[in-house]
Amino acid sequence: MIRVGTLIVIVAIVAAIAGPFLYPYDPSAQELARRLEPPGLAHPLGLDELGRDIAARLLQGARISLLVGIAVVSVSSTVGMLFGSIAGYFGGPIDDVISRVIDVLMAFPGILLAIALVAVLGPSLVNVILALSVIGWVGYARLVRGQALRARELEFVQAAKASGASAARIVLRHVLPTAIPAVIVQATLGMAGAIIAEASLSFLGLGVQPPTPSWGTMLDAGRAHLFDAPHLTIFPGLAIAALVLGFNFLGDGLRDRVDPKMVR
Repeated sequence: MIRVGTLIVIVAIVAAIAGPFLYPYDPSAQELARRLEPPGLAHPLGLDELGRDIAARLLQGARISLLVGIAVVSVSSTVGMLFGSIAGYFGGPIDDVISRVIDVLMAFPGILLAIALVAVLGPSLVNVILALSVIGWVGYARLVRGQALRARELEFVQAAKASGASAARIVLRHVLPTAIPAVIVQATLGMAGAIIAEASLSFLGLGVQPPTPSWGTMLDAGRAHLFDAPHLTIFPGLAIAALVLGFNFLGDGLRDRVDPKMVR
């Protein structure tokens, strides 16, 4: 499973980086006379409602999806590890405050909170990343808090504390490293969630704005042609499903490697 997931992710990354340079068509070029043309030799995945090559737009949209996923996971994991380690290591009132904030944010459906934030801030790629990061860090914080609660009782952490090491040094050098394997697994699965969330927001018109290609906006544009040109929605849908499945396979495989005794 991990090999399949790794292969899918690698193919997607290579396609996103090199595809727009190697593929001969411009994702913004229009051939209105051939609009809604089905897949053929000239255009392997067909043309959209404005006569733009769907394959070229999928390759460009892959960059958006991966950029959002990487940015959201990077920000969320960094913030979550910081607050989670502080809450778990120090405990007491600090832990209570951070835990209550986590509980409040986790009580709301994440996508609804993201929709509300983007609606207030305005639709754009930066605001999508910001909104998803605001709701994404809590999962990492909760995970790292549990790891920190366990790690602070370990002998080498107690030895570092007894030797006079500062709290910041103990957290950074001894507590956080124990949580890294679990965070990596969570980050891999978080990539899949961020990609779906970005596509959902773009589908609703709250994400990346046209004419910038996004898999979510491509799905939205294809809704009006479900019967006369189904390829407008089939290929973006398959792209989203394949990439999300790849990250889920990779995350599940990494989880098995990190904790092979875990019962499913």
